[in-house]
Amino acid sequence: MSDAPAGTGRLPDNIAYFARALRAAGVPVGPGDVIDAVEAVEAAAIGSREDFYWTLHAVLVRRHEHSALFAEAFRLFWRRRDLIEKMIAQMSPVAPDKAPRKDPNAGALRVQEALSPKTERPKPKITEEDLTTVTLSVSQSEVLKGKDFAQMSADEVAQARRLIASLRLPDDATRTRRFAPRPRGRIDPRRSFQRTVRAGGAIDLAFRAPRERPPPIVALCDISGSMAEYSRLFLHFLHALSEQRRVHSFVFATRLTNITRELTRRDPDEALARASARAQDWEGGTRIAEALHLFNRHWSRRVLGGGAVVLLFTDGLEREVTPELTHEMDRLRRSCRRLVWLNPLLRFDGFSARASGIRAMLPHVDDFRPIHSLSAMADLCRALGAHQPRGRAPKAWLRDAS
Repeated sequence: MSDAPAGTGRLPDNIAYFARALRAAGVPVGPGDVIDAVEAVEAAAIGSREDFYWTLHAVLVRRHEHSALFAEAFRLFWRRRDLIEKMIAQMSPVAPDKAPRKDPNAGALRVQEALSPKTERPKPKITEEDLTTVTLSVSQSEVLKGKDFAQMSADEVAQARRLIASLRLPDDATRTRRFAPRPRGRIDPRRSFQRTVRAGGAIDLAFRAPRERPPPIVALCDISGSMAEYSRLFLHFLHALSEQRRVHSFVFATRLTNITRELTRRDPDEALARASARAQDWEGGTRIAEALHLFNRHWSRRVLGGGAVVLLFTDGLEREVTPELTHEMDRLRRSCRRLVWLNPLLRFDGFSARASGIRAMLPHVDDFRPIHSLSAMADLCRALGAHQPRGRAPKAWLRDAS
């Protein structure tokens, strides 16, 4: 126990430095938040590292996607042994307890860059060797397209978001059951009769043909803890697709949430903020079978009309594999025109379909693709074309793993 009065010591200064590091890592933290954090630490009578963590988290984190950055920044900034406990002892009458240290990894690179900013050096004079700068920038762009989302820095994530917004879907319009007036096609009796009446007896034939339109896209995105490093960029991808055609977007971890309306916002940051606020189970456990059951029961008939294409974003690491998972996957496959499973685990060269959840789901999908980089997203856009090759058959993965 310490007799030092509250507000003394270097803890307020270090909280301010910590907030500055969070801001550099991409977490919106203002001066008022720093004051609130210091007052919260003083008022909470903190006695342990965990209490200190969650007190700062409650004040400085407003979005689910910033929790991983906060956790990594907290681990690096306060990593000196007993540093927190010594500072807390100066402000709190409660002696701190020892607690095991957590080691989250999501967003580690961005936080390390924020805590160790690069020093600006004077630019050298331009020489003939610098004429290769343009070529180098092109090479960097190619490297970024193939880089794993989980390994990107904050700057690279910002560049990736801009490149995702530039992705375009192919022209895969298909015929529908509805007809529209056309110069040629079947004779339209009603319009032909109306024209004849207006013409005063002369027969004037009108024609009609099946209407064509691109199929709607229905996305089911896993936002559980194992997908935390990818889910935010996946939502950026869905937001970009929503500006090109009708897209119904759902997220799931332990429950199913429809975020279609939230992603219709024009500004991507506002759209993702609303989606984050709507879904309450970010980085939770994975219940794929339960989410598919809720979708098939409550949403399938509403959104899978018109030959919809379903994009299923998940790693397939189901907590408990039951026959219900197979049943719901089969029901989903029969309700849509095409079911594409997008799995970031395919980024590994040695991937093998040995997990029971993956083996239960694979027989019911039409396409099995990686989704871990910009190149993988671009390949997906091209593959959605009606005449594009679909790549390796999903059941081939089962044969290789057996």
